[in-house]
Amino acid sequence: MLRESSKAKGEDYDLTLLVGGGGDGNIAHGRLLVDYADAVLGTDEEALARAQAQIRERMGDAGLVDAAAIVATFNAIDRVADSTGIPIEDGKAESSADLRQSLGINAFAERKGEIADPRHRAGL
Repeated sequence: MLRESSKAKGEDYDLTLLVGGGGDGNIAHGRLLVDYADAVLGTDEEALARAQAQIRERMGDAGLVDAAAIVATFNAIDRVADSTGIPIEDGKAESSADLRQSLGINAFAERKGEIADPRHRAGL
């Protein structure tokens, strides 16, 4: 969704930021937000405290609340999808194939012995 909406708006995000790419991804506070999400999902309490303080300093208290809500929501949605085994829809598989390839996203499913792209499943 982000990729398509950014195209429609003429914005150029670099989503390699999400998989270790440098810079901020052409997203306001992009590196800071990724570092915060990593800290929330990690086990280093000091890294989390640092990230929270940096967000408060640069984005304010409301920015921290928004960031926390987004991390929590995405984490929950991902867990629900994973726990129910929901595969990516055919239409989304087609439109996101190049993005998933460039970011290495298919590797997550493949490591679990799953076929990440429904276009490669038997009978399709």
